[in-house]
Amino acid sequence: MAEQQRGSVTLMEVAARAGVSLATASRALNGSTRKVGDDLRERVLAAARSLNYAPNAQAQAMARGQTNVVGLVVQDIADPYFSSIAAGVMGAAEGHQVLVTLGSTLRRSEREVDYLVAARGQRSRAVILAGSRIDGDECAQALRREVEIFENAGGTVVAISQKQLPVDTVVIENRLGARDLAGELVALGYRRFGVLAGPDPMLTARDRVHGFRDGLGRHGLDLDPAYVVPGAFTRDGGYEAMQTLLARESELDCVFAVNDVMAVGAMAACRERGLSVPGDLGLAGFDDISTLRDVYPALTTVRLPLEKVGATAFDLVLSAPERTKPRTRRIKGEVVLRQSTRRVT
Repeated sequence: MAEQQRGSVTLMEVAARAGVSLATASRALNGSTRKVGDDLRERVLAAARSLNYAPNAQAQAMARGQTNVVGLVVQDIADPYFSSIAAGVMGAAEGHQVLVTLGSTLRRSEREVDYLVAARGQRSRAVILAGSRIDGDECAQALRREVEIFENAGGTVVAISQKQLPVDTVVIENRLGARDLAGELVALGYRRFGVLAGPDPMLTARDRVHGFRDGLGRHGLDLDPAYVVPGAFTRDGGYEAMQTLLARESELDCVFAVNDVMAVGAMAACRERGLSVPGDLGLAGFDDISTLRDVYPALTTVRLPLEKVGATAFDLVLSAPERTKPRTRRIKGEVVLRQSTRRVT
């Protein structure tokens, strides 16, 4: 007899094929907290596979009040920073019978609201918002309102960013990491710094610039505003900002790019100008993205455990308590000195 087509099989038929009760089949397939023995679970799963059974997500949502879907919303999936965070979330979700869906705002903050509205309509269990908050964001109020609606409906929202939303948040210590990097660069003998600052309204970029300035100040050095150049948080943004910086008459000996992809673009700009890194100019970044393994010279940076960041956010989803004060988890970076900087004699 030909197997039935996917979606036409009922749970009762799966239970009958496996020789178990309807309740046991339901618990085996739907992630119930009640224990089902391994032998029974395998019989049910084998029966479901043989019948091409697909659970009805809408029916499950009606029964549980929500689906077992967690939405992850990032700002730019092409950025290795966010893809590493996504890998951490998805790795942590393994074994928890949770499906992680991925959406990208393309760095348009209003899209976060759209994704939250869609997740609520689909009865998603939770949404993780990964990305910097924006100063003066006109969408911030709408986002806060939608977060409140989503959580009042029984969902959970976790943020990976600054502590700007009334939700559990994984906070990356951007200021501290940049401050520590400045101290290490000064210890190498660098004294005249430029900064590729990223977009000023982006709080992550701003925090890193402020932290770097603070680190220099602790060693009696000033950061000249004339050599702080904004740019997009991308490889091309770093390239263009570095071109602007190099066009200004200066005697800089080191440049800090507020993220690694900007630093990669800055390296390309230096090569076009015939400048050696680090022979003519030291260069440092922030994040320690995985693609740096293919960059020469190897980039001095602040290493962030990005997969751990994602896993920590997912852990907050799993352990979300009922109506308590939002929790904060702080993640520190570590300065890693590599070939793009050298000891200045």
